[in-house]
Amino acid sequence: MPYKIEITEHAIRDLEELYDYIYLKDVPGEAEYVIDKIESIVNELVDYPNRGVYPLELREIGIKEFREVFFKPYRIIYRIIKDTIYIMLITDGRRDMQALLQRRLLND
Repeated sequence: MPYKIEITEHAIRDLEELYDYIYLKDVPGEAEYVIDKIESIVNELVDYPNRGVYPLELREIGIKEFREVFFKPYRIIYRIIKDTIYIMLITDGRRDMQALLQRRLLND
């Protein structure tokens, strides 16, 4: 049974901010490329939702309800509930992930 994908408002905003940052700081074509690759990886989750690993920062404190896949250095963090994959966070993995995960995933 294929899964549905829901992208949270936070994750949509993450993509928009990521696109803007790359567009302004790098080559405009690179922003399109990165967003296309991230979208492709997200779409692959429909058929392989459990392929992601548990985020290390959460696994260390015993939380295993979120998974992540990568388009390095970007991390795509999601949660599976029944037949839906919720994309929760899309971010540059070089950020302070502990604080970001705590704020975005554990305090909502």
